[in-house]
Amino acid sequence: MERLLNELRAWGCDVEEAMERFLEDEGLYYSCLRMVTEDEGLKRLGEELEAGEVETAFDCAHTLKGVIANMGLTPMLEIIVRIVEPLRAGRIENLEPVYEELVQAKEYLKKILDGK
Repeated sequence: MERLLNELRAWGCDVEEAMERFLEDEGLYYSCLRMVTEDEGLKRLGEELEAGEVETAFDCAHTLKGVIANMGLTPMLEIIVRIVEPLRAGRIENLEPVYEELVQAKEYLKKILDGK
């Protein structure tokens, strides 16, 4: 578990704050990290962006932002904010490249969790 936490720190995650939220329960934190990588919310966000559905894309992005923030996944949070704020303002144009950055960040998180 220490390897995982160190890799998350090196990536820029706020592990200390996240662990406070998880009452220092590393096993629970790891389980929730796994859930983040397996959640369909990111896929749904991509579908809503592609369909041009501003309101539902915002709802998806805002939910993801909350989860990502609570997990202390700062690199992913910095990306999702760049999706949430334009959507909040009703703008959906040119968000696909930012969405792809978020997908890549999720894949990187999976690699960290898998020890690769």
